[in-house]
Amino acid sequence: MHASVLVIDLHLPLVDSLKAKRASITPILEGARRRHKVAVSEVGHQDEWRRSELAFATVASSETQAREVLDAVERFVWSFPEVEVVSAGRSWLDEEEAR
Repeated sequence: MHASVLVIDLHLPLVDSLKAKRASITPILEGARRRHKVAVSEVGHQDEWRRSELAFATVASSETQAREVLDAVERFVWSFPEVEVVSAGRSWLDEEEAR
């Protein structure tokens, strides 16, 4: 079993309210969930209008498969011109830690 999390920090330059922020990140979250079958959540900067930290998690039978899923998710997020990716990082759950 291989579990990994991709955390992406976003800057939302065109957003002027929390409602507009929600409208900007919902297509990213729902699209990733639907297209790539990952678990998703906004995990940081929740009270800031122009920042958001999103997390995407996957579990796969091989490390390669998990890596490919998160690569596709990262490309998907980059495809949104209204957001700027500040940083992206991954972490892996060691199989021994899970037991």
